[in-house]
Amino acid sequence: MKKILFFLCLFLGVAPRTTAQRVLSLDSCRQMALQGNKQLAATRLGQDLARDVKKAARTKYLPKVDAIGGYSYMSKEVSILNDEQKSALSNLGTNAVNGLSASPLGTQLATILTNLGMNPTQVLPAAAVALDQTGTGIVDAFRTDTRNMWAGTVQVRQPIYMGGAIRAANRMAEIGQSIADTRIDQQTQETLFDIDKAYWLVVSLRQKQRLAESYRDLVGHLDEDVHKMIGEGVATRADGLKVDVRVNEADMKITEVENGLALSRMLLCQLCGMPLDSEFTLEDEGKMKDDGLGVTDENSPLNYSLRPELQLLENAVELSRQTEKLALAPYLPHVGLVGGYTFSNPNVFNGFEQKVGGVWNVGVMIHVPVWNWMEGKFKVRAAKTATTMAQMTLNETREKIDLQVAQSRFKVVEARKKLNRARKDIESAEENLRCANAGFHEGIMDATTVMQAQTAWQQAQSQKIDAEIDVKMADVALRKALGTLSIDR
Repeated sequence: MKKILFFLCLFLGVAPRTTAQRVLSLDSCRQMALQGNKQLAATRLGQDLARDVKKAARTKYLPKVDAIGGYSYMSKEVSILNDEQKSALSNLGTNAVNGLSASPLGTQLATILTNLGMNPTQVLPAAAVALDQTGTGIVDAFRTDTRNMWAGTVQVRQPIYMGGAIRAANRMAEIGQSIADTRIDQQTQETLFDIDKAYWLVVSLRQKQRLAESYRDLVGHLDEDVHKMIGEGVATRADGLKVDVRVNEADMKITEVENGLALSRMLLCQLCGMPLDSEFTLEDEGKMKDDGLGVTDENSPLNYSLRPELQLLENAVELSRQTEKLALAPYLPHVGLVGGYTFSNPNVFNGFEQKVGGVWNVGVMIHVPVWNWMEGKFKVRAAKTATTMAQMTLNETREKIDLQVAQSRFKVVEARKKLNRARKDIESAEENLRCANAGFHEGIMDATTVMQAQTAWQQAQSQKIDAEIDVKMADVALRKALGTLSIDR
């Protein structure tokens, strides 16, 4: 028995906590929306992308190192000597002796060799063989053996002046990062605006649901009283039918509000990144916090720098200006410093030696465009036209933002006046309903008059709810127009 009581107490203690609904405030909904918003997450990735592009642009100032290598097989080697020269050198001694023997100088040489005690028939052939060997050695020395060729180079390139292209590219990368940061602010404001609208829509429909239920209860009590009066013969059946119609209308109104509330709750869940069937209660569902008549002064000055749209357009104008410089750069002189090491096997720098050998080199490269049929002029002119168009768009957007801010200020004032009027109408409608109910019970007013008073009361309550929501949304819209909508407000 004690165990049963223990488990029963444990169940009763745990059950209320497991079935309790989550209470969400506007701030908590905003936080969840900012954390789970997919578009905002994609925008943050764009911010990372812009940061990497900026880092890549910075490397344009630094020297670049390239390494190139290759192997080539050729069916024939490169020959410095032609075939006739090779034959002449290989037979240098034979040709010389034969030519000498056929000339008078050969006879004189033979006589001299004989007088010296030498045999010309032995000395001259031996000399021919020695010279042939020497000539053959010279031919072999001139062989390149370039059938198997290995070559490569390592080159360093340092830009000195590229017509302003590198500076323009870096400035464009900085602007790109600024655009990415601004888009974060823009998407944040859009997300906060959407979540505020969804939040106050749920609050509005939840209060209208309670209002519809209260109105149905009023009509239901009247229906019971009329049917009792019909039984007593004080009221007619026509009166009862009129009240029945109002009861059906009240039930239908509740159904409509419940369907709208379900859809609005699903929208809020989607924006907050929660499952669509999540159960929760909003902090302002019972009664909205009284912030006076809004928290933003309708006379607050407009600071253009706070509007992400204008910042994006200003960045677009500056980006177009840099595009002008980038379009002009290819048609200006380019100066660069180059240096490197080139190597090959055979070593062409040491008589085609079969070893790897190379040479260092350093120099200055200058590229000067001379004539391009006015291509650069046309491209620069087109870029300047694009800049003018971007500036015109910026000026037009500023005017539209001025108009938007003025409209938002008027709506704030109008919404506050509407709320004050709705509060006064509530007092009149409640007094009218009290008088109608009292007159009905005293028999001096009919059911139709009571229903008219109930309808007027229901409309006044509904208008008050709408007016309160309008004040909230007008305040949010004004802050968005001023560019001051943030997670703190």
